[in-house]
Amino acid sequence: MAAMTSSLTLFRGPSSVVKALGFIKASNFIATTPPALRHPLHSLRSYVAAAHDEEAAARTAAVNADTGAPTIFDKIIAKEIPASVVYEDEKVLAFRDINPQAPIHVLVIPKSRDGLTELGKAEQRHEDILGHLLYAAKIVAEKEGIVDGFRVVINSGASACQSVYHLHLHVLGGRQLKWPPG
Repeated sequence: MAAMTSSLTLFRGPSSVVKALGFIKASNFIATTPPALRHPLHSLRSYVAAAHDEEAAARTAAVNADTGAPTIFDKIIAKEIPASVVYEDEKVLAFRDINPQAPIHVLVIPKSRDGLTELGKAEQRHEDILGHLLYAAKIVAEKEGIVDGFRVVINSGASACQSVYHLHLHVLGGRQLKWPPG
């Protein structure tokens, strides 16, 4: 352990933490490098900037959340904007996310918003559609061949980075998902 401490003092500069953790990993002091330090620092800056942009977009979207204005999802339902549809029935539409966060990333949305802009605004009258959305997520997982392991995510509100105020479920899979997710 003393060798590790003295060796770590040799690292200087902006990437010293990354180098130090690489040294520790090579020396078998820890099994893995923390995820945030697996990439060069310029990648970390890009990640932080992207996260900040996502948060800013969510705050901007929240301003118009309950205006009743058509969302991009309303336009997809109306076939004004094309989408790669995976599943559709009389109540829901499921289509591939244009910015996938996993090999399989499908959005499941109700065809009628009915005031259900986010899960935090759900009312008792929404019980049937909420259950149907979850069942549709299971059908999507079957169709995509991931029923043995998938995740369903609902972002509710600006603090959860919801960027479209039309309730939607993200069905994610096709790779090992990690925990915690956020």
